[in-house]
This record gives sequence, C-alpha cells and structure tokens, in this order.
Amino acid sequence: MFHSLHIIRFLALFGLLGFSLFLLSISMATPEPIPSELIQKEIYSVWAIPPDEVITRVKKLMEGLRAEFEGPQFEPHITVVGAISLTPEDAVKKLKTACEGLKAYDVTVDRVAIGTFFYQCVYLLIHPTNQVVEASSHCCEHFGYNSSTPYMPHLSILYSDLTEDEKKKAQEKANILDDSLSGLSFPITRLALYKTDTEDKTLKSWEKIAECSLDPK
Repeated sequence: MFHSLHIIRFLALFGLLGFSLFLLSISMATPEPIPSELIQKEIYSVWAIPPDEVITRVKKLMEGLRAEFEGPQFEPHITVVGAISLTPEDAVKKLKTACEGLKAYDVTVDRVAIGTFFYQCVYLLIHPTNQVVEASSHCCEHFGYNSSTPYMPHLSILYSDLTEDEKKKAQEKANILDDSLSGLSFPITRLALYKTDTEDKTLKSWEKIAECSLDPK
C-alpha cells in the first residue's frame, strides 16, 4: 500500500512536470505572423519638402494669414501622392522604393491662388513642368495611388472653410505679406511620408513618419 502510494505520487509529479514543460514550449514557440488584413491601416500622403530657407519664408506668410483668417498649423509642402490607406510597414517600404532612382527636381511658383475646399483654400500654384508631374506619377505608381483628377502641384498656405470673398481677401493679404512669390524657384531634394487623416481638420493627428533624400540632379 505504502509502495503503491509512492508510485502514484511519482506519476503525479511526473505528469505535472511534463505538463509544465508542455506549457513552457508553447510560450517559447515563435508566434504566427499577424495576417496583413488584420494589421491596422492608416491614411498616408507623400510630400515634397522645400529647402529650409523656403520653409522659413512660407511659415512667416502662413502665420500672417492665420492671424487674420485662423486655420490649423501645418508644415509647408507640395503633395506628391494624395491620401491613401496603407499599413505602416507597407507605407514606409513604398516610400523607400519610390525614392530609389528618383532625382531631385526644381519647382517654380506661378502665383497665389484660391481653391474650392478646406485643403485648397489658399495656395501657391506650382508650374506643372514635366519633371514635377513625372515625379508625382512615378511615386503614385509605386504607391498604387490613382487620382480622379489631373495632378495640380501646389503649396498650400492656408487651410480653412472661407467664403469666396474671404478667400479673395486672404489671397490679397498673401500678396501683400510677400509680394515676390510669383516666379519663386527652389529645388526639391527630400520626400517625406506623413500620416494625414483627412477627417481630422485640426491636424493634431498628422505626423511625419519617414523621410528620404533624392538622388542629386
């Protein structure tokens, strides 16, 4: 009887040890990758970033407009690829591949213009040279982005829902604040990936995710 009790205890202990090792092996096993369709997607855009001295100049102009017409603060940029839904990993990968072999290019401001909706309220219209348009087409192809309208390169200086009269006043104010914008030329040597939820008009959720330098001209 005593001998049998020891055997039972031994077997119980052995079974417990085996079960513990089984649980440990499960916890140490390599986790299965999460299916891509379950990974959270975000809205991203690709921006052409002006040189620092142009950014400083444009920011001063933007501040002057916001002082009178309000609107959210944002970084000066020329959109190259519009808002598209992607996983974070895929978005960064596409930016890197799009920038490979893409050379730096020049842009020239035509004039201060006004648009028809919040994100194109008042902007600097960029001359659509072959280089400018082809840079956008190249990147859009890599991102799988298809626009319903022809590409219109521009550098926004005010986001707001203004009336037509208010837009014209803001346009006039921009030309007063900086009267030598028409003909302004500068190189684009950097593209940046930004998270840009277009539903968030406060822009508080917008942030830069990655940046790539372009090959020299």
